[in-house]
Amino acid sequence: MSRTLLGFDYGTKSIGVAVGQELTATARPLLALKALDGIPNWDDIARLVNEWQPQLLIIGLPLNMDGSEQDISRRARKFANRLHGRFGIQVELQDERLTTTDARARLFEAGGYKALGKDAVDAVSAQLILESWLEGN
Repeated sequence: MSRTLLGFDYGTKSIGVAVGQELTATARPLLALKALDGIPNWDDIARLVNEWQPQLLIIGLPLNMDGSEQDISRRARKFANRLHGRFGIQVELQDERLTTTDARARLFEAGGYKALGKDAVDAVSAQLILESWLEGN
């Protein structure tokens, strides 16, 4: 398979976005979109969808360490449903436990404290969500 994927790290203030490729099983961070109480500017997402033409969207599902869901889990599911409804692209959810911690560690290793901007952390978190999905599929 050689599908292009977009990955999302959903948050109420910011949504990280990454792009990946099944053929190479790689992903890279793109950017972080601002959100207002979890609602993105849908035009920004439409531009990304038009630019990258993904065949699959992977949305991080925030879970507690014991695997139980929390309020943000429900909101991430709602975001995933809205993406599917607006763009008609297949959507899958991916457990995102510890991706923010891993993203911070990766960025710190690459560039120290200066590399730990919120947008960079969110975009790398989206990359890690995509990489995790690619490893499992």
